[in-house]
Amino acid sequence: MNKAMFIGRLTADPEMRHTTTGKSVCSFRLAVNRRFVRQGDEQQADFFPVVSWEKTAEFCNNYFRKGQQVVCPD
Repeated sequence: MNKAMFIGRLTADPEMRHTTTGKSVCSFRLAVNRRFVRQGDEQQADFFPVVSWEKTAEFCNNYFRKGQQVVCPD
């Protein structure tokens, strides 16, 4: 099984919502700079959608803000 860990910055404040059963869901996009840049090129980034649930969603909503660097383990 493959695992991934992303270190990047939030592109906007997280968005919190609740399911019809009352579960917390928080989503945001993470901009991750590419490790290697070709000579003469600007830094490039990849963008990943992230979704967290329940207690993790509450944590993300309370403490994460746009531009903040975070680690997202798989």
